[in-house]
Amino acid sequence: MTTTRPEQPAPAYVPGHDLLAGKVVVVTAAAGAGIGAAVVRRVLEEGAKAVVFSDTHERRLAEAEEALAAEFGADRVHQRVCDVTDEAQVAALLDVAEELGGVDVMVNNAGLGGTANVLEMTDEQWLRVLDITLTGTFRCVRAAGQRMVAAGTKGVIVNNASVIGWRAQEGQAHYAAAKAGVMALTRCSAIDLAPHGIRVNAVSPSLAMHPFLAKVTSDELLAELKAKEAFGRAAEPWEVANVMVFLASDYASYMTGEVVAVSSQQA
Repeated sequence: MTTTRPEQPAPAYVPGHDLLAGKVVVVTAAAGAGIGAAVVRRVLEEGAKAVVFSDTHERRLAEAEEALAAEFGADRVHQRVCDVTDEAQVAALLDVAEELGGVDVMVNNAGLGGTANVLEMTDEQWLRVLDITLTGTFRCVRAAGQRMVAAGTKGVIVNNASVIGWRAQEGQAHYAAAKAGVMALTRCSAIDLAPHGIRVNAVSPSLAMHPFLAKVTSDELLAELKAKEAFGRAAEPWEVANVMVFLASDYASYMTGEVVAVSSQQA
């Protein structure tokens, strides 16, 4: 039986320290209010020269670009619609970074979840989640890696996995398999890219609360998931973004092929 933990307050927001000063950073699935959007803001606060962020929602992208440009400057904020299941769109996204001096950091945040019992899950449900969450990440790793190698850039790739890649949860066979695949992709691509001085790591969040998650998840399930966390609360998206920025920074210069859990779950 799970013991309910008292909910601890979220900590104060951590100010930037120029960890990514002068870098050009690309972030996928970053419109809205989730982890990707938190990464974009954190990257700008950490002094990035420019951030290129994508999503499949054109209106939300334009709104996010306008708001961020007003705060951080239009020359530092760039967006492009990108569906990571389309190789040409991934290439076009990276072309924007090339125009700004080349991609230094690639953050692969795009993913798709859903709930379906494995006995009733259709091929279409399975393949859709795998194509976006795993194969989409592969396409971005490959494309960014090729650009970095061609430019001689000792770049960094950071993938977004999930603790569900390690831990079982009902109705999540497709998403869990995809996220476990992202972990394996991270480890193996890190070895492939190491001779070029390119690092590849991943974060593995447990529960990060944002409006979209609240919309698609029942209050009962959210309460159950929070009860499993030592702090009795979900992570703020920026708390996950902080770890992604650390992995992208020179502070993590000896780390590659690692999957870092961003979690307060009890052992």
